[in-house]
Amino acid sequence: MAETSSVSLSGLTESEAREFHGLFIQGFLIFTAIAIVAHILVWMWRPWIPGPEGYVSLEHINQTAQALLPMLA
Repeated sequence: MAETSSVSLSGLTESEAREFHGLFIQGFLIFTAIAIVAHILVWMWRPWIPGPEGYVSLEHINQTAQALLPMLA
């Protein structure tokens, strides 16, 4: 009897491979979104590139961030 569904080298059928790919992409996008939010929060807490006077010159960064965040949402 001939098999109707083809199996790839991974041992998955085409429909199983598509399902796995969809779940993988969904997980990757969720991970990326969490990483972006984490980087934004860390940047707001302690910017990586200080101004010419060091971190003292960035005292008002919270006011700037609060003004810009509503524009992003």
